[in-house]
Amino acid sequence: MDKFFKISERGSSVRTEIVGGITTFFAMAYIIFVNPNTLCADLGGGFFPAMPGELWTPVMVATCASAAIGCILTALLANAPFAQAPGMGLNAFFTYTVCLGMGYTWQEALAIVLLSGVLFLIIAVSPLRSKIISSIPAFLKNAISAGIGLFIAFIGLLNVQLISISGAVPALNFSWMEGDVRVWNMAGLLTIIGLLITAILMCYKVKAAIVIGIVITTIIGFPMGVTTLPESITMSGVTLAPVFLKLDIAGVFAKGILPLITAVVSFALVDCFDTVGTLIGTATNAGMTDKNGNLPGGDRALIADAVATCCGACLGTSTVTTFVESSTGISEGARTGLSSIVVGVLFVLAILLAPVAGIIPSAATAPALIIVGVLMLKGAVSIDWNDMECAIPAFLTIAMMPFAYSISDGIGFGFISYSIIKVARGKAKDVPVLVYIIAVLFVLKYILTNI
Repeated sequence: MDKFFKISERGSSVRTEIVGGITTFFAMAYIIFVNPNTLCADLGGGFFPAMPGELWTPVMVATCASAAIGCILTALLANAPFAQAPGMGLNAFFTYTVCLGMGYTWQEALAIVLLSGVLFLIIAVSPLRSKIISSIPAFLKNAISAGIGLFIAFIGLLNVQLISISGAVPALNFSWMEGDVRVWNMAGLLTIIGLLITAILMCYKVKAAIVIGIVITTIIGFPMGVTTLPESITMSGVTLAPVFLKLDIAGVFAKGILPLITAVVSFALVDCFDTVGTLIGTATNAGMTDKNGNLPGGDRALIADAVATCCGACLGTSTVTTFVESSTGISEGARTGLSSIVVGVLFVLAILLAPVAGIIPSAATAPALIIVGVLMLKGAVSIDWNDMECAIPAFLTIAMMPFAYSISDGIGFGFISYSIIKVARGKAKDVPVLVYIIAVLFVLKYILTNI
């Protein structure tokens, strides 16, 4: 084991790698509950969820299984201490943009995830990888990350109706009238309690703060009537069958090629930026990069990510990506793939929680969405807000995601505005060709879908 993972060579030990893996798992274990809650969300307002509520447990199993595959692939291919799972933001894109906004069924959305995974895999194994990553301006990458953070925090507030869109304007709802009786929004109040608990734990730098916050909030929800126990606890419903290989590839092509291309490209780009940013940023902070600033095995980590996304789509979940929470395990000294193996094994064991995991209400996972949103907004700090050529496209990218309720539209507005501003300023050559291509695709999409 020491020779295979080069544990001693990298100044680590088996114990350190195991502790690092356990630390990373608990830091990201919230995805076990948040991902099925997002994909099977009750959208309200007469809208159907992306995936029916009865698929919650199969989606949870798919979440754990795809995370385990991604972690183990990263360990074996890249020997790196990075963990993978269905990503935040990408699951929101699946539900709120692809299914709700673009009208695809969840089976078709899974097919789009598979196609984006194949595209990402092609990019990862080809010279295109470095060209595409370097061609997207850094400020747009940061804006996309920040915009997704704001978007998923907004979703967390909407899911518990703490904010509702009634009439023409959003409104803050601590209570509402049912006939002549005023009823407190207990789910919204529980979310505020859970948010404060999680925030305090985060401020004290408590490990696994988000997971602990979810558990405590769920318990507090019992006397408030928000959390309820299942009628029976059984392993009979713990299966992948309802979502396994349910992709509808023919359906996505029947709905037009341009919406398909924009959805696939958006998925692939966000996954690519998330993964590269996490790998390089975390590795640089931990001193794991070489003299050229590259992470040894980073290319193979991208391949593992792409393959895991394809596997996840087949299993029945949204895009798998590398989690920034891997930094918690790395901060404990993890430096090899053994740490990722530990995370993968723990995700497999977590499937045993499926019979009782369903008791966790949206009010307990909404604080996690908001906290993750806070963490993702850090990307906005790196944007030069004094340079209007960058600031305006960055703002449109960030703002349009929650305002238009679409990650895709945020990316589209950012790329289009950046291209037009640079051309108007006589700096057309400063814009990479790929940015122009993506901008044109979005323009065509907006024109053709509104004729």
